[in-house]
Amino acid sequence: MKRFLGLVVPLTAVLGWGLWGADTLKIAFPASDLNTLDPHYAAATNDRAIVDMIFNGLVRYSPGDITEFEPDLAESWETSEDGRVWTFHLRPGVWVHPYPGNPEGYELTSEDVVFSLAKAADPTSSAYAGEYTGMAFEAVDRYTVRIVLDRPLSPVLFLPKVADYAGGFIVPKAAYEALGDGFRTHPVGTGPFVFKEYLPTQKVVLVRNDRYFRGPPKLAGVEVWYVPDVNACLNGLITGELHVIEGVREQAWVKQVKGLPGLVVDVFGPGETEVLHFNMSKAPLDDLRVRQAIAYAISRDELIAFIGPDIAERQCAVVPPYLAGGLSCEEVAQAGLLYEVNLERARQLLAEAGCPEGFSLDCYITERASYRKPFENVQAQLARVGIKLNITVVDHSSYHSLIRQDANPIVHYECWRPNADVFLTRFYHSDSIVVTGAKPDTNFSHTTFIDDLIEAARYTLDPELQACIWKTAQLRLLQEMSSYPLYISKFVYARSEKVDYGYELKSSLALYPQVNELTELR
Repeated sequence: MKRFLGLVVPLTAVLGWGLWGADTLKIAFPASDLNTLDPHYAAATNDRAIVDMIFNGLVRYSPGDITEFEPDLAESWETSEDGRVWTFHLRPGVWVHPYPGNPEGYELTSEDVVFSLAKAADPTSSAYAGEYTGMAFEAVDRYTVRIVLDRPLSPVLFLPKVADYAGGFIVPKAAYEALGDGFRTHPVGTGPFVFKEYLPTQKVVLVRNDRYFRGPPKLAGVEVWYVPDVNACLNGLITGELHVIEGVREQAWVKQVKGLPGLVVDVFGPGETEVLHFNMSKAPLDDLRVRQAIAYAISRDELIAFIGPDIAERQCAVVPPYLAGGLSCEEVAQAGLLYEVNLERARQLLAEAGCPEGFSLDCYITERASYRKPFENVQAQLARVGIKLNITVVDHSSYHSLIRQDANPIVHYECWRPNADVFLTRFYHSDSIVVTGAKPDTNFSHTTFIDDLIEAARYTLDPELQACIWKTAQLRLLQEMSSYPLYISKFVYARSEKVDYGYELKSSLALYPQVNELTELR
């Protein structure tokens, strides 16, 4: 047996993992247990990965590429000229999985879809209810669903709401009502895999859906294991007891695993945006020159070298360039707003702002390495121009509470959001200002000057004009240096070379390499 990171005992002896059929895929996540498998609440990666295999949306993101949509439960759809009425035509013959009390399942109809969308829109039964405000849902006939909007939305903003993600997953009405609270640990959907068993703190077992509308999956089933120890996950992959594991977003880990025979490391997007938000309501950050000095003092390239070039890529605007309305570094440079590192210019701006010797700021940071390590690197970089960050490390939950109480002058935040409107609304609309906003959210910079642009873009149906407005809003943010985008941190997974996902893996909103009807073990 290979020795790795001090682990030399087969995991079958430790966790009781035995041999399995050649076409059952085993995935492990560094988590202790599931939280919920109700797709309208699932947020953790290990939960989203499971619901992604069980449920469908009306449309779906193209496997491996989140920039494209394709039909899913709906085989076609159309919208009215004013962009307010969307009509979806369901595939006939889509079967809901069997469940207790109904061992045969039943055919999905418009009644199920309307029920599910209403559930997603209800804050008592969904964490994503805000996405469906101002919508009405109607079953026109057995296979037709109509959605009427108070205000028109373009396809780039509307389709994600009915796609295979978050509130867009369709929950069958009769199954949900039959299981009640039990649905969170016994999910029932229409997807390629059927829930079979949940063993708390151990695993979830799924089996092939032989009646899947795209045809029976190539895999006989999937087992999702909960293994908090990353080293144990990797050892299981090395010994062949696992096929896929969530990896560590560190260059050293990627390099080490890439060197192991029979293993493949996948690094893919969309990743998470890493941004510094400056509280412009408090001195000295209320002075534009100080914020610009901080930008000139930070080297993105140094940060990326520190994090790892396989994992991190430069981000120069708050919306990534592969989303509609996102800005590339080249576009930002053409606008003269790239703020490439220039320590002399940083010192000059600090002197002009009345801080020739620099200043000190007290900041909290979470213990989580993906936040703490880059923030400590920023701390070292800013010290070169006399800016001292006094860092207090706290647990992750406390950090998120503190920054929402406006405790930090500089907030390091990492996240992914599905489109430009969500990025800009949640981080830069005045309603979203922490503590004092009408709907306090994550506007840590106290930005108030792009509300009109955010709202104008939201209800613009011309896709080119909409993207142009979003780009204009981001350039305004860079002119005022409300925040400083650092880099995009990609996702890291490792797999046996025997695993073929069945598509080219570029990006996945499910935060894991999607396992679908095409995935196989070769």
